[in-house]
Amino acid sequence: MTPTAVVSGGTRGIGLELALRLCALGHRVTALYRTDEQAARRAEKEGAGQLRTLRADLARPAEIRAVCAEILATDGPPAVLVNNAGVNRDRPFLSLTGEDWDDVLATNLSAPFHLVRALAPAMIGAGGGSIVNIGATTAIRPRANGANYCASKAGLLQLTKCMALELAPHIRVNALIPGFTDTPEVTERYRLDDPDRRAAVLATIPAGRIGTPRDIADALEFLVTSRSAYLTGQQLIVDGGNFMG
Repeated sequence: MTPTAVVSGGTRGIGLELALRLCALGHRVTALYRTDEQAARRAEKEGAGQLRTLRADLARPAEIRAVCAEILATDGPPAVLVNNAGVNRDRPFLSLTGEDWDDVLATNLSAPFHLVRALAPAMIGAGGGSIVNIGATTAIRPRANGANYCASKAGLLQLTKCMALELAPHIRVNALIPGFTDTPEVTERYRLDDPDRRAAVLATIPAGRIGTPRDIADALEFLVTSRSAYLTGQQLIVDGGNFMG
């Protein structure tokens, strides 16, 4: 029987690379997205029949419950769940609005909680599986103008540990933390198209290069296969040595 997987935020950037890697590993993948229909159609084309997309606003628990019910009814329990969806609403702390805070926390922290609550019982009933939460080094090392994002990712790391503790031994739960990765979003946010800015970032990375989505997918492959069978509740930082905590 073909194993299945669910990837939230799985139609663009790192999330798409993760979804396609799971396809390459033999999974039939459901990639969740919020608004970008064109990206969803491109993802399905790249998935060559192994990837389907479903729309859901993960800031809304009712939509999460509905999409998970559809997944379970159509595909049964997934063997892999990747909580990748995330949003930024960057502003100075005193300029953050309640909406800025609520939307980021709902998507980055509450959505993984609701997705796991909806899917984990069926996963356990089917024999277990692997959950990977996509974190950020800013969960450990803060940055200016991102209090909501940093707090959400810090909470996700602790949630990872709590879920690993309580879902064991049936489900392994780990956090995968990318560093600077060559995606349009990262290039725009950190102005990496500016040669001077890019050089300054490279000077902080011992490996001497910006990461690629493939680097992150390689780490995901390790976390969801039997090669990491004795690993749960851990944080795998893939950043070329930029952060050493």
